Amino acid sequence: MSLDDLGTAVPLAGPAQRVVSLVPSLTEALVSVEPDAVVGATDWCTHPAALDVTRVRGTKNPDLAAIRALAPDVVVANKEENRELDVRRLRESGVAVWVTDIETVPQAVASMERLLGALGWTTPAWLTESHGLWCGPLPPVTRTVAVPIWRDPWMVVGAPTFTTDLLRRLGWANVYADPATSGPLSGALPGRAAGRYPAVDLADLDAAGADVVLLPDEPYVFTADDGPEAFTRTPTELVSGRLITWYGPSLVEAAALRA
Repeated sequence: MSLDDLGTAVPLAGPAQRVVSLVPSLTEALVSVEPDAVVGATDWCTHPAALDVTRVRGTKNPDLAAIRALAPDVVVANKEENRELDVRRLRESGVAVWVTDIETVPQAVASMERLLGALGWTTPAWLTESHGLWCGPLPPVTRTVAVPIWRDPWMVVGAPTFTTDLLRRLGWANVYADPATSGPLSGALPGRAAGRYPAVDLADLDAAGADVVLLPDEPYVFTADDGPEAFTRTPTELVSGRLITWYGPSLVEAAALRA
């Protein structure tokens, strides 16, 4: 028995040979280590591009019957991305489920190390490199940012979230970070809304005091023609959502955002 991120004992014996992933970033991470062992993934698991596995619908509405039919050694889920109801139903039917819980980059690295150890798999070079790139002292703040993830209604990344912590480790303080949060977010500016993903008024977002508004391409697909035109006061930049919201091999690529 091994304990997942929530302290739940998960029955795993020997190297896992059949894994279903309900988390896009973890799918990419798992395939990078044992590609033949990943037998199922969600429709949102877009990396690697050539991934050829059974699709089990979405993160919020997985096809539990299809998952069971794959006879996995374990299903990998995430506390934020997946529903507790689905996890419980799988477990009640005898399927082992490993749940991750990630709100900071060091947590992501430690969580993946724990998961891979439980699976009986080796540690990939990108994970070792990510530890060195992201788990050291915080750099000085060089600019402030806001990160919308949706429009109509407008919603932004708040805290405590993996994205806010990753941005802070780039030297970018999220203006919507919770001012009551300490630790990894120390130095971030007080925001104008509390919560992990608060809804905000566009006028308030444009006047929030950020040096730049980062517009990712997921979950809402902001583009050059859809997003920047809404802001009259604050400069905007398009950014890869994968680089600022995914934990896995993308962490090595995301370090280049410091340049």
